[in-house]
Amino acid sequence: METDFKNITGMFKFNTDIVNKAIAGVEPDHWFKKPGDDSNHLTWVMGHLIIHRGMTLKFLGGDYDDTWTELFSRGSEHVADAQYPSIEELRSAWDDVSSRLSDTLKSAGEGVMTQEAPKGPPSFDGKLTGTVAFFAFHDTYHTGQVSFLRKWLGYGQTIG
Repeated sequence: METDFKNITGMFKFNTDIVNKAIAGVEPDHWFKKPGDDSNHLTWVMGHLIIHRGMTLKFLGGDYDDTWTELFSRGSEHVADAQYPSIEELRSAWDDVSSRLSDTLKSAGEGVMTQEAPKGPPSFDGKLTGTVAFFAFHDTYHTGQVSFLRKWLGYGQTIG
C-alpha cells in the first residue's frame, strides 16, 4: 500500500507547471473570452481550480479562505466580468494555494492516508486518499481546459 501522497503530489505539480505555462502571456482582455455561449472563460476555470485546490487543502487539515466558492462552484451562474477577482488576484491565489497544497501533501503523515473519506465529494476508495486522488483527477481535467483555452485564444499549445 502506498504510504504517502508522492504520486498525487506529482500530478498536482505537473498540473501547476502546465497551468503556469498556459496562462503566461495571456492578455487581460482574453481572460473573459469563451469558445461558446455555454462555455467557461479562463477566469472562471482558474477560479474553479483554485477553490478545489483549497478544498483539498482543507480536507488535509490546512487552512483555506473559501470566499470565492460560490462564484466558482460547479453550476454557478456567470456574473459580470467586473465582479470576478482581478487577474492579479487569481494569479496570487493560484500561486499561494498551489504552494501550500504541495507542502501539505509532502508532509502528510501516514495516518491521513487511512482516514475515512469526508462526506460529499467522491472518493475512489472510501478513504481520504481516494478523495484527494479524485481532486487530482478533477484538477487534471480542468488543467486540460486551461490548455485548450490558451490554444483557442491563439497563443499556441502549452505542451509539446
